[in-house]
Amino acid sequence: MIGEDVELLGRDVVYDGYFRLDRYRLRHRQFAGGLGPVLTREILERGRVAAVLPVDPVRDRVVLIEQFRPGAWAADRDPWLVECVAGVIEPGETPEELARREALEEAGCVVTDLVPIATFLTSPGATIETVRLFCGRVDSEGVGGLHGLAGEGEDIRVTTMPVEAAVALLDEGRIVNAKTIIALQWIARHYDSLKTRWTAAGSDG
Repeated sequence: MIGEDVELLGRDVVYDGYFRLDRYRLRHRQFAGGLGPVLTREILERGRVAAVLPVDPVRDRVVLIEQFRPGAWAADRDPWLVECVAGVIEPGETPEELARREALEEAGCVVTDLVPIATFLTSPGATIETVRLFCGRVDSEGVGGLHGLAGEGEDIRVTTMPVEAAVALLDEGRIVNAKTIIALQWIARHYDSLKTRWTAAGSDG
């Protein structure tokens, strides 16, 4: 954590279950100078996440997944969200390893190359969750159907669609997941150069 600009006065674990919730008491440097008042804030300890948008440059298709999200349901939104592949990085695992593993588990895709898109905080006012987002080269032939780990309660539907159709979903407001919005905005800007790079590299990536 940043040192002199923030004074940590206390931290307590409020809840430790599927997620962990910590309560912080702290003061931070103010723009006008000096430290501000003591703040008490609950922070969700979600951890590090990696996500990947699988793209097939030969067929000009992207792979997207659809699954139930309880947070969307609790927010009174359609809880079956269309997303890119993502997961929590395990101890000793790199973001790149996670992206390849989850692409196989959640979508049945073998990633042969990874291109970094962005690293971002999902909701820095409430959680430490940090996402490493990639675009991954895949062969989408035969990809689709139902996937996920039964032991983790995953029920995932996998679909492929033309790149332009996926970007159209974004423009129509049908993508509401932040990492997927970022990924599709990136692919809308960079797909032509990415396709040139990957096709020039050949089938081995």
